Amino acid sequence: MPKQLDSSNIPKHIAIIMDGNGRWARAKGQDRLYGHSSGVDSVRETLKAAVEFGVKHLTLYAFSAENWGRPQQEIDGLMELLVASIHGELPALNERGVRFSTIGDVSRLPSACIDSLTDAVNSTAKNDKINLILALNYSSREEIVSATKKIVQRVLDGSLALDDINLQEFQQALYTANIPDPELVIRTSGEHRVSNFLLWQLAYAELHFTPVFWPEFRREHLVEAIYDYQRRERRFGKTSEQVILEK
Repeated sequence: MPKQLDSSNIPKHIAIIMDGNGRWARAKGQDRLYGHSSGVDSVRETLKAAVEFGVKHLTLYAFSAENWGRPQQEIDGLMELLVASIHGELPALNERGVRFSTIGDVSRLPSACIDSLTDAVNSTAKNDKINLILALNYSSREEIVSATKKIVQRVLDGSLALDDINLQEFQQALYTANIPDPELVIRTSGEHRVSNFLLWQLAYAELHFTPVFWPEFRREHLVEAIYDYQRRERRFGKTSEQVILEK
Protein backbone atom coordinates (compact mmCIF):
# COMPACT_ATOMS: atom_id res chain seq x y z
CA MET A 1 0.00 0.00 0.00
CA PRO A 2 1.44 3.42 -0.93
CA LYS A 3 2.38 5.28 2.24
CA GLN A 4 0.13 8.27 1.46
CA LEU A 5 -3.00 6.11 1.32
CA ASP A 6 -5.15 5.04 4.27
CA SER A 7 -5.68 1.30 3.82
CA SER A 8 -8.90 1.50 5.88
CA ASN A 9 -10.48 4.01 3.49
CA ILE A 10 -10.06 2.49 0.04
CA PRO A 11 -13.19 2.91 -2.13
CA LYS A 12 -14.84 -0.45 -2.71
CA HIS A 13 -16.01 0.59 -6.18
CA ILE A 14 -14.08 2.82 -8.57
CA ALA A 15 -15.49 3.75 -11.99
CA ILE A 16 -13.35 5.27 -14.73
CA ILE A 17 -14.29 7.21 -17.85
CA MET A 18 -11.33 6.27 -20.04
CA ASP A 19 -10.95 9.37 -22.21
CA GLY A 20 -8.30 10.84 -24.46
CA ASN A 21 -7.09 7.90 -26.55
CA GLY A 22 -7.68 9.68 -29.86
CA ARG A 23 -6.16 13.01 -28.85
CA TRP A 24 -3.14 11.27 -27.36
CA ALA A 25 -2.61 9.32 -30.60
CA ARG A 26 -2.99 12.38 -32.81
CA ALA A 27 -0.41 14.24 -30.74
CA LYS A 28 2.00 11.43 -31.59
CA GLY A 29 1.14 11.49 -35.29
CA GLN A 30 -0.77 8.20 -35.07
CA ASP A 31 -4.34 7.21 -35.86
CA ARG A 32 -7.02 6.89 -33.19
CA LEU A 33 -6.84 3.09 -33.08
CA TYR A 34 -3.22 3.37 -31.96
CA GLY A 35 -4.49 5.27 -28.96
CA HIS A 36 -7.16 2.70 -28.19
CA SER A 37 -4.63 -0.11 -28.47
CA SER A 38 -2.21 1.69 -26.16
CA GLY A 39 -5.06 2.20 -23.70
CA VAL A 40 -5.17 -1.56 -23.11
CA ASP A 41 -1.86 -1.24 -21.23
CA SER A 42 -3.50 1.32 -18.95
CA VAL A 43 -6.39 -1.05 -18.27
CA ARG A 44 -3.93 -3.79 -17.35
CA GLU A 45 -1.87 -1.57 -15.04
CA THR A 46 -4.92 0.02 -13.39
CA LEU A 47 -6.53 -3.35 -12.75
CA LYS A 48 -3.30 -4.65 -11.24
CA ALA A 49 -3.08 -1.65 -8.91
CA ALA A 50 -6.76 -1.88 -7.96
CA VAL A 51 -6.29 -5.51 -6.92
CA GLU A 52 -3.19 -4.52 -4.94
CA PHE A 53 -5.04 -1.77 -3.08
CA GLY A 54 -8.07 -3.91 -2.25
CA VAL A 55 -10.66 -2.34 -4.57
CA LYS A 56 -13.56 -4.77 -4.99
CA HIS A 57 -15.28 -3.38 -8.11
CA LEU A 58 -13.68 -1.57 -11.05
CA THR A 59 -16.00 -0.28 -13.78
CA LEU A 60 -14.49 0.95 -17.04
CA TYR A 61 -16.49 2.97 -19.56
CA ALA A 62 -15.27 1.19 -22.68
CA PHE A 63 -17.88 1.97 -25.37
CA SER A 64 -20.90 4.21 -25.06
CA ALA A 65 -24.13 3.95 -27.02
CA GLU A 66 -23.20 7.29 -28.58
CA ASN A 67 -19.90 5.87 -29.86
CA TRP A 68 -21.75 4.16 -32.72
CA GLY A 69 -21.69 7.57 -34.38
CA ARG A 70 -17.92 7.38 -34.87
CA PRO A 71 -16.32 6.44 -38.21
CA GLN A 72 -17.03 2.81 -39.10
CA GLN A 73 -13.33 2.02 -39.46
CA GLU A 74 -12.72 3.07 -35.86
CA ILE A 75 -15.73 1.09 -34.60
CA ASP A 76 -14.59 -2.04 -36.44
CA GLY A 77 -11.09 -1.62 -35.03
CA LEU A 78 -12.43 -1.18 -31.51
CA MET A 79 -14.49 -4.35 -31.76
CA GLU A 80 -11.53 -6.33 -33.04
CA LEU A 81 -9.39 -4.91 -30.25
CA LEU A 82 -12.03 -5.88 -27.68
CA VAL A 83 -12.05 -9.51 -28.86
CA ALA A 84 -8.26 -9.73 -28.99
CA SER A 85 -7.83 -8.09 -25.59
CA ILE A 86 -10.32 -10.35 -23.83
CA HIS A 87 -8.76 -13.44 -25.39
CA GLY A 88 -5.24 -12.32 -24.52
CA GLU A 89 -5.98 -11.20 -20.96
CA LEU A 90 -8.22 -14.07 -19.86
CA PRO A 91 -5.42 -16.22 -18.36
CA ALA A 92 -4.14 -13.24 -16.36
CA LEU A 93 -7.66 -12.43 -15.13
CA ASN A 94 -8.05 -15.93 -13.74
CA GLU A 95 -4.57 -15.89 -12.26
CA ARG A 96 -5.35 -12.67 -10.36
CA GLY A 97 -8.80 -13.77 -9.24
CA VAL A 98 -10.64 -11.24 -11.41
CA ARG A 99 -14.33 -11.80 -12.10
CA PHE A 100 -15.36 -10.28 -15.42
CA SER A 101 -18.80 -8.82 -16.16
CA THR A 102 -20.47 -6.23 -18.37
CA ILE A 103 -23.17 -3.59 -18.19
CA GLY A 104 -25.01 -2.14 -21.16
CA ASP A 105 -26.89 -3.61 -24.09
CA VAL A 106 -24.24 -5.96 -25.43
CA SER A 107 -26.73 -7.63 -27.79
CA ARG A 108 -25.93 -5.03 -30.44
CA LEU A 109 -22.23 -5.90 -30.47
CA PRO A 110 -20.81 -8.15 -33.22
CA SER A 111 -21.26 -11.86 -32.60
CA ALA A 112 -17.51 -12.40 -32.13
CA CYS A 113 -17.55 -9.82 -29.32
CA ILE A 114 -20.58 -11.38 -27.68
CA ASP A 115 -18.93 -14.82 -27.81
CA SER A 116 -15.71 -13.49 -26.27
CA LEU A 117 -17.59 -11.63 -23.54
CA THR A 118 -19.71 -14.68 -22.72
CA ASP A 119 -16.62 -16.86 -22.52
CA ALA A 120 -14.87 -14.39 -20.21
CA VAL A 121 -17.91 -14.06 -17.94
CA ASN A 122 -18.31 -17.83 -17.66
CA SER A 123 -14.59 -18.56 -17.27
CA THR A 124 -14.13 -16.08 -14.41
CA ALA A 125 -17.47 -16.53 -12.64
CA LYS A 126 -15.94 -18.15 -9.53
CA ASN A 127 -13.20 -15.55 -9.05
CA ASP A 128 -13.73 -13.22 -6.09
CA LYS A 129 -10.71 -10.93 -5.76
CA ILE A 130 -12.21 -8.06 -7.77
CA ASN A 131 -15.11 -7.55 -10.16
CA LEU A 132 -13.99 -5.97 -13.45
CA ILE A 133 -17.03 -4.44 -15.15
CA LEU A 134 -16.88 -3.20 -18.74
CA ALA A 135 -19.58 -0.72 -19.77
CA LEU A 136 -20.24 -1.63 -23.41
CA ASN A 137 -22.87 -0.07 -25.65
CA TYR A 138 -23.79 1.67 -22.43
CA SER A 139 -26.15 4.62 -21.98
CA SER A 140 -27.24 5.60 -18.50
CA ARG A 141 -30.39 7.24 -19.81
CA GLU A 142 -31.30 4.06 -21.69
CA GLU A 143 -30.55 2.07 -18.54
CA ILE A 144 -33.00 4.18 -16.55
CA VAL A 145 -35.66 3.87 -19.26
CA SER A 146 -35.12 0.10 -19.36
CA ALA A 147 -35.42 -0.13 -15.59
CA THR A 148 -38.63 1.89 -15.70
CA LYS A 149 -40.11 -0.48 -18.27
CA LYS A 150 -39.24 -3.48 -16.08
CA ILE A 151 -40.93 -1.87 -13.08
CA VAL A 152 -44.03 -0.96 -15.11
CA GLN A 153 -44.28 -4.50 -16.48
CA ARG A 154 -44.13 -5.94 -12.95
CA VAL A 155 -46.97 -3.64 -11.90
CA LEU A 156 -49.03 -4.63 -14.96
CA ASP A 157 -48.57 -8.36 -14.38
CA GLY A 158 -49.39 -7.99 -10.69
CA SER A 159 -46.03 -9.03 -9.24
CA LEU A 160 -45.36 -5.55 -7.82
CA ALA A 161 -47.82 -3.14 -6.24
CA LEU A 162 -47.58 0.52 -7.19
CA ASP A 163 -47.08 1.53 -3.55
CA ASP A 164 -44.17 -0.92 -3.24
CA ILE A 165 -42.04 0.87 -5.83
CA ASN A 166 -39.07 2.33 -3.97
CA LEU A 167 -35.39 3.09 -4.43
CA GLN A 168 -34.37 -0.50 -3.73
CA GLU A 169 -36.80 -1.95 -6.28
CA PHE A 170 -35.61 0.50 -8.92
CA GLN A 171 -31.96 -0.23 -8.11
CA GLN A 172 -32.56 -3.91 -8.70
CA ALA A 173 -33.97 -3.16 -12.17
CA LEU A 174 -30.77 -1.43 -13.29
CA TYR A 175 -27.84 -3.07 -15.09
CA THR A 176 -25.89 -2.68 -11.86
CA ALA A 177 -28.25 -4.64 -9.64
CA ASN A 178 -26.24 -6.22 -6.78
CA ILE A 179 -23.24 -3.99 -7.53
CA PRO A 180 -22.62 -1.21 -4.99
CA ASP A 181 -22.66 2.35 -6.28
CA PRO A 182 -19.19 3.75 -7.06
CA GLU A 183 -17.63 5.88 -4.35
CA LEU A 184 -15.06 7.33 -6.74
CA VAL A 185 -15.42 8.23 -10.42
CA ILE A 186 -12.31 9.18 -12.38
CA ARG A 187 -12.29 10.89 -15.77
CA THR A 188 -9.07 11.25 -17.71
CA SER A 189 -7.98 13.75 -20.40
CA GLY A 190 -9.03 16.96 -18.66
CA GLU A 191 -12.71 16.89 -19.59
CA HIS A 192 -15.14 17.78 -16.78
CA ARG A 193 -18.37 15.93 -17.52
CA VAL A 194 -19.88 12.50 -16.88
CA SER A 195 -21.04 11.77 -20.46
CA ASN A 196 -24.18 9.72 -19.73
CA PHE A 197 -22.29 7.39 -17.39
CA LEU A 198 -23.90 5.86 -14.28
CA LEU A 199 -26.17 8.86 -13.75
CA TRP A 200 -28.29 7.10 -11.13
CA GLN A 201 -25.38 5.34 -9.41
CA LEU A 202 -23.03 8.30 -8.98
CA ALA A 203 -25.51 10.37 -6.95
CA TYR A 204 -23.03 10.55 -4.05
CA ALA A 205 -19.81 9.57 -5.81
CA GLU A 206 -16.70 11.68 -5.47
CA LEU A 207 -15.52 12.94 -8.88
CA HIS A 208 -11.85 13.17 -9.76
CA PHE A 209 -10.73 14.79 -13.02
CA THR A 210 -7.18 14.42 -14.26
CA PRO A 211 -5.55 15.99 -17.34
CA VAL A 212 -3.71 12.74 -18.04
CA PHE A 213 -4.80 11.01 -21.24
CA TRP A 214 -5.95 7.44 -20.71
CA PRO A 215 -3.01 5.75 -22.51
CA GLU A 216 -0.69 7.46 -19.99
CA PHE A 217 -2.75 6.58 -16.89
CA ARG A 218 -0.74 4.42 -14.51
CA ARG A 219 -0.56 3.26 -10.91
CA GLU A 220 0.61 6.63 -9.60
CA HIS A 221 -2.39 8.36 -11.13
CA LEU A 222 -4.75 5.91 -9.44
CA VAL A 223 -2.95 6.58 -6.16
CA GLU A 224 -3.42 10.32 -6.72
CA ALA A 225 -7.16 9.85 -7.34
CA ILE A 226 -7.65 7.69 -4.25
CA TYR A 227 -5.64 10.14 -2.14
CA ASP A 228 -7.87 12.95 -3.39
CA TYR A 229 -10.91 10.85 -2.43
CA GLN A 230 -9.55 10.18 1.05
CA ARG A 231 -9.03 13.88 1.76
CA ARG A 232 -12.72 14.64 1.23
CA GLU A 233 -15.43 14.58 3.86
CA ARG A 234 -18.36 12.46 2.69
CA ARG A 235 -21.43 13.80 4.48
CA PHE A 236 -24.38 12.34 2.51
CA GLY A 237 -26.55 15.32 3.43
CA LYS A 238 -25.45 15.44 7.07
CA THR A 239 -23.40 18.13 8.79
CA SER A 240 -19.68 17.86 9.46
CA GLU A 241 -20.40 17.65 13.19
CA GLN A 242 -22.72 14.67 12.69
CA VAL A 243 -20.13 12.87 10.56
CA ILE A 244 -17.46 13.39 13.22
CA LEU A 245 -19.72 12.09 15.99
CA GLU A 246 -20.52 8.96 14.00
CA LYS A 247 -16.87 8.01 13.56
